[in-house]
Amino acid sequence: MSFNVENYFAEMMNGNTILYYKGDINSDLINKVLDNVEDKMVKGNENPKLRKKVYNVLVESLQNLYHHVDKVPEDFEDQSSDKFGILAVNKVSEGYKIVTGNFIRTDNVEKLEEKIKRINRSSHEEITELYKFILNHQRITSKGGGGLGLVDIARKTGNKLEYIFKVYNNECSFFYLNILVNDNS
Repeated sequence: MSFNVENYFAEMMNGNTILYYKGDINSDLINKVLDNVEDKMVKGNENPKLRKKVYNVLVESLQNLYHHVDKVPEDFEDQSSDKFGILAVNKVSEGYKIVTGNFIRTDNVEKLEEKIKRINRSSHEEITELYKFILNHQRITSKGGGGLGLVDIARKTGNKLEYIFKVYNNECSFFYLNILVNDNS
């Protein structure tokens, strides 16, 4: 039942790709990606406010990948890393699209989808209140986070989170998150 993760990811891409990466998600990569994207936006004379917003959302996106990637399935072609992920940053007419992809255990899909649906149903004010609530009442999870990542992305962008869960096999799905970062707020 598996599918080609990269080919499916390529279908989601649009605009001018300023960064594309697939492979091991580690702390060295995070720093390199952040430096690379910021450098390209500076060289492209991007508006400083939008540049800062893209940088902040990219930090959250990379942290989500780093902390929440599940182990790759045994039949996946790239077995070089337990923390496999895909990341693209695209310049689009509305701003920038940050697209991430990672494996998730199928039994975790429903919980994550409900969280995203709750965020997407919420007004900006409700998201801000949820952010404050989590910040003041957070408990560190087994994966090292407090549950702020997706809420913070929605709060910073003011946009809905686009996502797809693509079944890979009975035990794993691949989670794609597509984030629009623009000057709307």
